[in-house]
Amino acid sequence: MKENSLLNMIARKETEDVVEKVIERPELLSKLLTGIHSINPRIRFESAKVLRIISGKKPEMLYAQRELFVNLLDSENNILKWNALDIIANLTTIDSHNEFDSLFKKFYDLLYEGSLITAGHVVDNSAKIALSKPKLQEEITKELLKVEKIPLPTKECRNIIIGKTINALQLYYDKIKDKEAVISFVKRQLNNPRNATKTKAEKLVKKFSI
Repeated sequence: MKENSLLNMIARKETEDVVEKVIERPELLSKLLTGIHSINPRIRFESAKVLRIISGKKPEMLYAQRELFVNLLDSENNILKWNALDIIANLTTIDSHNEFDSLFKKFYDLLYEGSLITAGHVVDNSAKIALSKPKLQEEITKELLKVEKIPLPTKECRNIIIGKTINALQLYYDKIKDKEAVISFVKRQLNNPRNATKTKAEKLVKKFSI
């Protein structure tokens, strides 16, 4: 396949077709890695999206390129940053070199950026990381339990993040050794003013009989 042909497919947002072709022909991966730096926003963001999907299906294809995605965490472009967060989390499932361990602080420091969406990506990916990295579960849980105090634009934003945190904790709750702080956090949300968050807390309490 010619480079222009693949880039045209990306520009036309033929996402699933591009994913399939790149998985079938790994030599095309370099075109996507180049695409995320394209001056064309459509190619840039669609390339990032395709890479994110591939990282979920075939993380081993991107593991050697992990440093590129780590660098994107410092990007001023939020879309690239958000995709990088998802990709890095997907790569933890095969992180045989324990590269994420040294990245932990950088990853979770993004909770304090002041962005609801950035914080959301960190929280949403936390259960996957906790299950992939059991030795980091305690530290991940500690970071998640701080969401009541992270800087966000509004109280409603914070309540949304709290709801996401409850979802994340639920996914690996049975693996958590010291549940006391988690139980206290969840029970505080039984009075959360956001109905959706309150409901998530009620469901967790009922599910695990806490």
